[in-house]
This record gives sequence, structure tokens and C-alpha cells, in this order.
Amino acid sequence: MKQETHTCYAKGSAAESGLINCRICHHLTACTEDHCQYCNAQITPRVKNSVQITLSLLVTSFLLYIPANLYPIMTTTLLGDAEPSTIIGGVVLFLSHGSYFIAAVIFVASIIVPLAKMFALAWLCYAATCRHEIDRYELTRLYRITEFIGKWSMVDVFVVAILVALIQLSGLMSIQVGIAASAFAGVVLLTMLSALKFDTRILWDKAIHK
Repeated sequence: MKQETHTCYAKGSAAESGLINCRICHHLTACTEDHCQYCNAQITPRVKNSVQITLSLLVTSFLLYIPANLYPIMTTTLLGDAEPSTIIGGVVLFLSHGSYFIAAVIFVASIIVPLAKMFALAWLCYAATCRHEIDRYELTRLYRITEFIGKWSMVDVFVVAILVALIQLSGLMSIQVGIAASAFAGVVLLTMLSALKFDTRILWDKAIHK
């Protein structure tokens, strides 16, 4: 049996009614249960230190984002001449070859989406801790959008992986993965984890302080 918690919850919430929403299968379970009755996952009223964990992962992802853009994400060797390319360099390369759609996809997925997701998660953490009342419906919608688009940041890594696998013409042309690819993959994974660790229910708990 779970010990009683002294945490105050928003009026009219499931927790106030003695129910907990499972973050795995999203079914409601009685607060007296330690595990979900449907998927057997461990359940807690709120994710402990949710904002702190989210921020720590977010800061780490931002630090990795710097070398991900400064160092080459791939190196193209043509007739013995090696030419490294950063993420922006890859976008410029596709533009110079007339591949505007691919260049736009890589720019959006590799530049705009990661930055937008990091700023959105930072804003959610601020909203969860600040004293000002911010529209919780809009914040929840922002979180859902952020969680959905986050995984599409891997497009750039997939493009590099496909090019490395397909373009290996011995002595003529080859493509090798650069150090930035690992850093960028780390950025995507850490931002996805930070979004998973953010408990949107704490946004609604603030209602009791109105």
C-alpha cells in the first residue's frame, strides 16, 4: 500500500479524487495501488523532481548542440580529396545541387526543430515554477506538439546514415560519418528524454494557488 502524500493537487483533478493516471497506458488507477492494474507499470502521483531532471537534460542537450553544429557531420571524399561538411554546410551543398526540398527538410529538422523544442521545454519548466498564472491549456498543447515533433529531428542523422551506406565507391567517392553526427544524435535523444520526464500534471496543480 502506498503511503499517504501531503502534496496538494488541483481542485477537481483525478489525484484529488483518489485516482492516478498511468503515464504508460494512461488508464486511471486507485492511489492505493503501487502498480497500474492494466499494464503493471509502477505509478506515482507525480514524477519526482520532474522540472530539475528536465532542465538538467535540457542543458546537456544544449551543450551538445554546439559541437553538433561546429564540427563536420560528414566527410565526403572525391578522388582522394576530402571535404568535411557541417549541418549548415550540408544544407548549402544540397541547395547548390538544386535539391531545395531536401535542403529545406534538413534545415527544419536539424536547426529549427531542435532549437524550438529546447526553448519550448525551457518555457514549460519556467511556467511550472513561476508564480504567474499562464494558460494551462495552451501549455499542455505546447507540450504535446513538442513531444510529437521532437523525434523528427533524427532526419539529418538518417540522411547521413543512408549516404554512408549507399555511397562507398572505392577509390572514387565515399562518405564517412563525422563527430557531429554523434553529438547531434545525443541532442535528439536527450531532448526526447527531457520531454518524457516533464510531468504536465504539475502545471494543473498550480490551480490551487489561484
